Amino acid sequence: MNTTLSLSSLQSLIDGNMSDPGSLLGPHPINYRGTQATAIRVFQPNAQSMWVIDSANGVKRPMRRVHPEGIFEAICDESTKNHYKVEMIDKKGETTQSTDPYAVPSMFTDFDRYLLGEGRHHNMYERLGAQLRTVDGVAGVNFAVWAPNAKSVQAVGDFNGWDGRQNAASVMPSLGIWEVFVPHAKPGQKYKFRIQSQSGRWMDKCDPLAFASELPPLTANIISDINTYAWSDGDWMQQRAEFDAMHRPMNVYEVHLGSWQKGPGRTHGWLNYRDLATRLVDYCHRMNFTHIELMPISEHPFTGSWGYQSVGYFAPTSRHGSPEDFMFFVDHMHQNGIGVLIDWVPAHFPKDDHGLRQFDGSALYEHADPRQGEHPDWGTMIFNFGRNEVKNFLIANALFWLDKYHIDGLRVDAVASMLYLDYSREDGQWVPNRYGGRENLEAIDFLREFNIAVHENHPGVVTAAEESTAWPGVSRPTYDGGLGFTYKWNMGWMNDTLRYMRNEPIHRQYHQNELTFSLIYAFTENFMLPLSHDEVVHGKGSLISQMPGDMWQKFANLRLLYTYMWTHPGKKLLFMGGELAQWNEWNADDGPTWELLDFATHRGVQQCVADLNKLVIENPALHYHDFSGEGFEWVDCQNSQDSTLVYLRKGSEGHAPLLVCSNFTPVPRVDYRIGVPEMGFWKEVFNSDSEAYGGSNVGNYPGRETTGVAHHGRPDSIQATLPPLGTTIFRLER
Repeated sequence: MNTTLSLSSLQSLIDGNMSDPGSLLGPHPINYRGTQATAIRVFQPNAQSMWVIDSANGVKRPMRRVHPEGIFEAICDESTKNHYKVEMIDKKGETTQSTDPYAVPSMFTDFDRYLLGEGRHHNMYERLGAQLRTVDGVAGVNFAVWAPNAKSVQAVGDFNGWDGRQNAASVMPSLGIWEVFVPHAKPGQKYKFRIQSQSGRWMDKCDPLAFASELPPLTANIISDINTYAWSDGDWMQQRAEFDAMHRPMNVYEVHLGSWQKGPGRTHGWLNYRDLATRLVDYCHRMNFTHIELMPISEHPFTGSWGYQSVGYFAPTSRHGSPEDFMFFVDHMHQNGIGVLIDWVPAHFPKDDHGLRQFDGSALYEHADPRQGEHPDWGTMIFNFGRNEVKNFLIANALFWLDKYHIDGLRVDAVASMLYLDYSREDGQWVPNRYGGRENLEAIDFLREFNIAVHENHPGVVTAAEESTAWPGVSRPTYDGGLGFTYKWNMGWMNDTLRYMRNEPIHRQYHQNELTFSLIYAFTENFMLPLSHDEVVHGKGSLISQMPGDMWQKFANLRLLYTYMWTHPGKKLLFMGGELAQWNEWNADDGPTWELLDFATHRGVQQCVADLNKLVIENPALHYHDFSGEGFEWVDCQNSQDSTLVYLRKGSEGHAPLLVCSNFTPVPRVDYRIGVPEMGFWKEVFNSDSEAYGGSNVGNYPGRETTGVAHHGRPDSIQATLPPLGTTIFRLER
């Protein structure tokens, strides 16, 4: 029997140069000796012999080797094309029976194709990548990848000895998506996509939608089933849908999982997600944090990037375990009342050869023009936000973490770099938009679409923008012209406040406006106040090392800073180690210096932070109107000579107001008269100078009664002692 194929087409198949291997392989109608028949062809380089088995009647037909490289063909009845399997005896003598990959219909429905073409397939992670699939009783994996400019694509991995010729993918020309089903591929096996560029160069690329990867520096992806974990956080998820992000307290603990705590005898001391979950829950309960924010946990090749240069956008880093381990982490947090936010990095990606850069031999995810496609500061590539497929990839990725991992919020990194085409560039190094301006119109559209998709699909989830400029409406609704974020990090408050606190107290009288200026714009956005990892790296030193004065003053200044922050309008975020008054700036290899808790002064700062968190949770005056002028009122902001600030924090009707009195000098202010809005007893509910925190215990316990003397334009007043470098807080006891 002669083959019906030409030698040239066979050689093209063997060389892996075909964009449509299904045109040769699988079942094909032919005219055989005057009758209609089916030619069934397979390519199995490791096969010794092969058969076709008709599933309807069990008839077993031998396949003839038509090429020494392992191409086999059988001529069968016309009806066989709809129901058959192939059986192989490999060169080791082992027998396997499977579905013919090239007889399997596409996993993509017409609706999938339509949404992908529109760039609006928000659950594309259920189609592309490595999807577990069973066809005619045979389990395997459906591989699919977007590579529109590739010449050919193969799935390679443990399942084929990393020889992808028998698992060459076929392309959907209108979408540029390549697809192939691999029978008997299974979870736990490693894989990549082998892509041939138009120039003929072969590249082994990581799957952009892989759910798991090898432990770096190894780079292969791992086939994973992420749909079998039994979640136990139903109550949390139900309540989250009704979460009021405007009026609820939010005390966020920013954590780098790789260095928060270490474990002996482990790779680099990295703890498993499950170990970290139990430890973090206990610590957050002790410290009264309501949420944690994880620095990026998506897979990244370079540990020193802290996760901000990601390659595996859909894979939690294997440094701490498997996808199921991370699901346990989030689940355990939720069962114990702790929300989980993650850093998300859609602004840029690294240049690693196995990653997204030049993915199919062309500028696919990035801009081709380096003035648009390369970031001058970070040595990374910038996503092409004007391409529908790229926007779809990123928005689907955001929704993936909320859907599959129950993440409660996304903090979007480096938003300012996305909004401006000339970010960190000189004249001539950037390309203006179509109107000649510096705004990145495509990135703006992307951020709005991202926020709309998140809030529509996952009510109660929050988004926060790290945005350091005066861009208007970052946290305003998209229908009102805003970008649609829930919160914006208040970088202006952070910079002004730290600059003020670095001044020696004797000079602070000349810088009072650096503290008061933030209240001019405090309610123009929904602000989160961050003292993040960025404030304790790259030579800045730790927070306590930035405080002036002798040892006592440094600790007092740090407690004063935290008290001012926790009583200022806005949600709160503190990076790990800050609550310990850590002396060294953060090092990702070492993490917080937990041994410092052997000293009472450091334990005092830790307790101060825990009590401030509790104060915010228990007093609506400190969280209900964080984003509205209704929640704040100056009593005295003009006494720069004494460097004091006095203000009221207020909740809604029925909530007791709090009177915050801060003294930014080391001189106690005795019998300091303060105007109050109501007569009665004002109980001292917090004092940053308490001896419990390592202070000198100068204060007003148990509180102060009003005196009947009008002051500060108010009908009554109290006389209080303002502790040195401290804050005392009173609550009206009605």
